[in-house]
Amino acid sequence: MAKRIDVSDLDIYYSKFLAVEGVTFSVEPRTVTAFIGPSGCGKSTVLRTLNRMHEVIPGAYVNGKVLLDGENIYDADVDPVNVRRTIGMVFQRPNPFPTMSIYENVIAGLKLERTKGVKRDKASMDAVVEKSLRGANLWEEVKDRLNRPGSGLSGGQQQRLCIARAIAVEPQVLLMDEPCSALDPISTLAIEDLIEDLKERYTIVIVTHNMQQAARVSSTTAFFNLAGIGQPGRMVEMGPTAKIFSTPTEKATEDYVSGRFG
Repeated sequence: MAKRIDVSDLDIYYSKFLAVEGVTFSVEPRTVTAFIGPSGCGKSTVLRTLNRMHEVIPGAYVNGKVLLDGENIYDADVDPVNVRRTIGMVFQRPNPFPTMSIYENVIAGLKLERTKGVKRDKASMDAVVEKSLRGANLWEEVKDRLNRPGSGLSGGQQQRLCIARAIAVEPQVLLMDEPCSALDPISTLAIEDLIEDLKERYTIVIVTHNMQQAARVSSTTAFFNLAGIGQPGRMVEMGPTAKIFSTPTEKATEDYVSGRFG
């Protein structure tokens, strides 16, 4: 079941440095929300706080709340590993595990279940692999070479393999940090088509530098900016994607989407 995200008064720190300040927004279930803005404005940093990836950096922490269907993922009794299982992440560059086969890459996240006493037989694993690869629109391309290295696939195929790996653990939210920036136009189109399919089952938040991509794939867009070097990033405005790109409320947003800076 896709989940709703509510962020309120979020300040994000790297040790003493305030990287992002005062972010508040909500993401509805089964929608695609795009984060846009110039480099260094904090959009990827905000994305990583949504599944506690930010805090793996020494000295990094947050103030404020990130609620997943009303539950604060930063509460002291919440296991960050479980958070990252519920809220999956797809990174900027395809990162299949180089020593693993396509099959092993897909089930890599499921191996954590073994530490909790959950056992799956070969048939159930096979079913998960096929379902996940079909969900990532990759099954027909790789079904006859599942035992070959995932690193042997093309860049676009590797990124879809990483998406299959992310959805194999049955998350409710998918975070995508510029998932097409390292891909050619054909592979980019394949990922965008896949996002359109995935939003029927997942809540999706995507960071992109490609404003045309944001306009194509998202229903809601948030624009981030910063006042100057050394200043914290802020969310300037958020709204329906069509409005953000045609009649934004803030002049800074208009300047950015019209190409005057960034």
